[in-house]
Parts: sequence; structure tokens; C-alpha cells
Amino acid sequence: MKTLLACLFALGTLFSAAEPVTRIYKKVADRELKLTIVNPPDWKASDQRPAMVFFHGGGWTGGAPTQFTQHSDYLATRGLVCIQVEYRLIKKGDSGPPIDCVHDAKSAMRWVRSHASELGIDPNRIGAGGGSAGGHLAAFVGMVEGLDDPTDDLKISPKANALALFNPVFDNGPDQGWGHTRVKERYQEYSPAHNITPDDPPAIIFLGTQDKLIPVAVVERFKANMEKAGVRCVAKFYEGQGHGFFNPGKGGKMEFYYDTLLETDKFLTSLGWLKGQPTLKKP
Repeated sequence: MKTLLACLFALGTLFSAAEPVTRIYKKVADRELKLTIVNPPDWKASDQRPAMVFFHGGGWTGGAPTQFTQHSDYLATRGLVCIQVEYRLIKKGDSGPPIDCVHDAKSAMRWVRSHASELGIDPNRIGAGGGSAGGHLAAFVGMVEGLDDPTDDLKISPKANALALFNPVFDNGPDQGWGHTRVKERYQEYSPAHNITPDDPPAIIFLGTQDKLIPVAVVERFKANMEKAGVRCVAKFYEGQGHGFFNPGKGGKMEFYYDTLLETDKFLTSLGWLKGQPTLKKP
């Protein structure tokens, strides 16, 4: 326990990103939905920086945007504008599809792109990342047409330009897909794995081989179909690890947080979004 606490404390002191900024991207009835924005230390509004928009996991029914706070703090020091999204969750007792979740995910991406000039962001380099159900939302905004919030300005594209997917539930189909009991016969509307096209963004995927929600075969099939469509797709498998293994402090195994974040850095560098060698060091 002492070792884990020491590592978590180190996470808070290693990365010197700017103080987060909170913005409201959408109002639904009397609720304000917010984005938490972490800028690089030398950020200016006139910049044209790449950005990553993060969606938290929790089965579309739970979780919190802070899941990717440490990821955002580090990547901001590497030059990215990082944004964490608050979105509406499926209400208790509702067995239907995550319609509010996907509406909000697309609304958030549209807000970021439409405010790119004031956020110091390049509107053509806005990536999406997420874990589990958040990984579904990230893949959804990168790959799936339709299911837009009717109040959105549809002239603004919500499409992500790159994807970082941490044990994502991006296959909602009947063949080993997760979430099929919610989307049922509408799975082709919701499932990124069933909407692969040549214009999809490049993606990196992380999965533990002992994930009880997502079989390795599902990710391998997704990767093969992406490559068949001519889309770059990198899959990283972690032997013996279960769902959520990438989270900082998950099971006390900090190395997987560092390893997956380091691979994310390398992937974004390969796209030309980051420069130089990763600065991530294990404490």
C-alpha cells in the first residue's frame, strides 16, 4: 500500500501542466454539461495544437471524467490540449441503448471543433480517447454516422482524427460483442466495429488478454477489418491482465498505466502530433 501511495503521489508531482479550465459545452433542461481542459504550460490561444478528447468508462451507467486526469496532465506537457468530457449516463432501470451518451459525445466533439480558434487547437487534429464504454464513445465519434443530437449544428463535424482506445467496448454485435443486450437489433447504428470505412481515423487499442468483457478475438477481428479497409490500426495486448488494467493504481500495478501511456505517446508521435522522445519516466 505504501508503494502504491508513493506512486500515486509521484503522478501528481511529475507533470507540470497548466491549471485545468472548465467550460460548458451543452445544456440539457436544467443541467450544464462540462468539459475540463488541460493546456500545455506554454499554451497560447493563437496556437494550432493537436488535441485529445477523453471519455470515461463505466458501462454508460457510471464513472467520472477524472479517469483520464493523469493521462491529460502528462500529454499536455508533451504539447497536446487535453479535454475530459462529462456526459449523461443511462438512468437506473433503463435497459435501452446509450442514446444520451452518444448524443453528448458528438456534441462535445462539435463544441471543441467549433471553438478550436479560441482553444488554440488545430481543428484537423482532434483525437478521441477513452476506456471501456468511453472507448466505445471515442470510437463512435470517429467512425459512426448518425445518432446526432437534434439540437447540434450538423454542419460541424464531430469526427475524431485519431483514436486511443483502452479496452473499448466498440463491438456491440451479437458475435461476442459487449452491450448487445442494450442495443439489440439496432447494433449496426451503435457499434463502431460494424461501421468500418476507409475514411476512419488511425487507432491504437489496448487490451488485457484476461479481459472478461472483451475477448482478444474481438479486437483481432476489429484490427483485421480496419486494415482490410486501409486504415491503420495498432493493437497492444497485455498478458494476463483484466478489464481496466491501464488505470493508474489498478491493482497496484502502475507499470501498465505507464506502458499504455508511453505507447499512446509513441503512436501520436508517429502521426506527427507530438515531437521528440517521450518524457514519461517511471517514478
